[in-house]
Amino acid sequence: MTHQTPDAGRPPVVRYAVPVRFLHWLVAILIIGTIPIANVMQREGLERATQDLLFILHKNGGVIIFLLVVLRILWRVATPAPPMPATMPGWQQAVAKLAHWGLYAMLLVMTVSGYIRVRAGGFPVEMLDALGVPAMVPRSDSLAETAQAIHSTGRFVLIALILAHVGAAVQHALKRDGVFSRIWPPVGR
Repeated sequence: MTHQTPDAGRPPVVRYAVPVRFLHWLVAILIIGTIPIANVMQREGLERATQDLLFILHKNGGVIIFLLVVLRILWRVATPAPPMPATMPGWQQAVAKLAHWGLYAMLLVMTVSGYIRVRAGGFPVEMLDALGVPAMVPRSDSLAETAQAIHSTGRFVLIALILAHVGAAVQHALKRDGVFSRIWPPVGR
């Protein structure tokens, strides 16, 4: 579900529905928090209690991000995105669509590879353990190493996509062409 908002002298903006906008910004905040946690938690000489806390936050944050991204993808499949402004060139629309699906794909790759790395490595995922969710992968050092390699390499692709997405968002916000207004503000009109 979407709604239109008039903007003085401009065609009405067709916005994403409030739940989608809220979900977008919630996932963005979680990702923005998860990336630096991942960098800090691996530092040499970090106090063990601090390192453990950061690993717990990163692992369980990944579970939450996974669930929210799956929800977002299901919503997106069931409800198409609002149309882009007619003034936006077709090639930009195609790149935007590709970038969005690339972000979804990389978020799934990162969360699934992180989960496999942790579980195959024999480590807990505290949130899932508390809920009684059994490990969905066997204990395997080689599987854990492969998943870790995917997770470590995938972060660069994800960060590049995020930077491109943010750059495009800033450009559209400055141009006031209606693209950024489709997803902002997270709640309200």
